[in-house]
Amino acid sequence: MQEKAGTLRTGVSLVLTDDAAIEVRAEGAGPAIVLLPSLGRGIADFNDIVPALVDNGYRVLRPEPRGVGRSRGPMSGNTLHHFAADIASIIRQDGSAPCVIAGHAFGGKVACTVAANHREVVRALVLIAGTGNAEIDPDIGESIGVGSDPSLPREKRRDHLVRAFFAEGNDPAEWLDGWHPETMAMQREAEKATAPDAYVGGGDAPVLDIQAEADAVVGESERSARRETFADRVTVVVIRRAGHALLPEQPAQVAAAIHDYIQKL
Repeated sequence: MQEKAGTLRTGVSLVLTDDAAIEVRAEGAGPAIVLLPSLGRGIADFNDIVPALVDNGYRVLRPEPRGVGRSRGPMSGNTLHHFAADIASIIRQDGSAPCVIAGHAFGGKVACTVAANHREVVRALVLIAGTGNAEIDPDIGESIGVGSDPSLPREKRRDHLVRAFFAEGNDPAEWLDGWHPETMAMQREAEKATAPDAYVGGGDAPVLDIQAEADAVVGESERSARRETFADRVTVVVIRRAGHALLPEQPAQVAAAIHDYIQKL
C-alpha cells in the first residue's frame, strides 16, 4: 500500500475553509479515509475503529462538525452543501484526494453531498447505518429526541437510546454522553434546506453500504431504495447484533468491512 503522509500534521489541526474553521484529527499514513459522525455527535464515536484502520495502513482524517470542539462556522443558514464544502476543502488541503469518505447515519448524507459536488476528491463512499431518505417511525423519532437530550435524566434516556439505537443486549452507556444539541439543530436545519435529489445519488462513486441487522431507524424500504439508487455501484454488508448506533456495538466488524472493501477497489 502506498505511503502518504498528507499535508496536515499528525494530531489535531485547525483547518480554515471558505466560511469555517474545522478541527481535524489526523492519524496514520497511507491512503486516506475521512470519517464523518452522526447527527449531533462528534468524532469520538470512531475511537474504537481508528486503531484497526491505522494498523491496516490508512491515514485517517476526522473533522469535527461545526459547534463541536474547536470547529466554528455559521450555525444557521446552512445546507448540506456548506458542510460538504468544508470536507472537500480539508481533503484538498491535506493533499489526500481522491480518498474514501465514510459517514455514519447523518454523516453519510454529508459524504454523499461531497461525492455529488466534488467528485474529484472522492475515491469511494462508505455509508455506516446510512439513513438516506428514510421515514422514521414517530415512536422511534420520539426516542431519538429523548435519548439525545442531555438535559433529561440519564436513566430515562438509557431506555430510549436502547429503543432507537441499540440491538437487544447491547449497552448504550457510551451514548449517554457525546451529544451536541446546538450542532444537531444546525444539522437538521441544513438537511431540511437541501433538496434530496442534490445528494442522494452520491455522484458516481462506488459505495459500501454497511447496514445494521437490527436498525430501528432504517427499514427495509429505505435499504431497497438505496440498492436501486446505487445499482451496480453498491456493495452491501450486514452487521449482525447491531442497531443504528453500530459503531459502539460492533467496531471490529465495521473496521474489517471497510478494510476488506477498500482492498477490492
